[in-house]
Amino acid sequence: MKAKLANKAASITNMIRMDHGHVMAVFHRYRADVAPGKKAALVRNVCLALQIHAQLEEEIFYPALQGTTAGEQLLGKSVAEHDEMKRLVAEIRALEPDAPGFDDRFLALMRTVIHHVADEETVLLPAAETLLRDRLGELGIRMTKRRMELLAPHTGELAVTTARTFPAATAVITAATIALGSRLLFARRRAPALHRH
Repeated sequence: MKAKLANKAASITNMIRMDHGHVMAVFHRYRADVAPGKKAALVRNVCLALQIHAQLEEEIFYPALQGTTAGEQLLGKSVAEHDEMKRLVAEIRALEPDAPGFDDRFLALMRTVIHHVADEETVLLPAAETLLRDRLGELGIRMTKRRMELLAPHTGELAVTTARTFPAATAVITAATIALGSRLLFARRRAPALHRH
């Protein structure tokens, strides 16, 4: 049963690509002249997404790659880039959207993330799809479960920032995706119990 679930699960590499797409979509909505409330929502949404994404990669994806023959070489600068993103996120979170230097710091975060995404999309993810081929679904399940755990304390913030950041249709899709992930986890937890009887 576990192997069947892993085969049907989204691969960890596709989940990482979806995270990248989400953050890039928010970046495209950011402008220095956006109203302070919307700017704050955009930035909170990005910061939370990056925080959770980095933690998921560091807990699940990077260790899986580290266990491969090319892991050390592939991950050379990824951890340093995560550290830089975390530093910038902490600085941005400490500022109000209208504070001097806020836009500059956020733009620096955007540049760092765009560079990191380009590296992952062109080098790390294609290599992982070869090196971890048989584990991509299982790692995707682990990432989904851990994402739900990390998001749980932030559901209110996520709902508010998504509603202020994206059009209503996108917010509905986001909520449906989160609900689907929760259902998959619930089904996965129940499946072993059903087969024990």
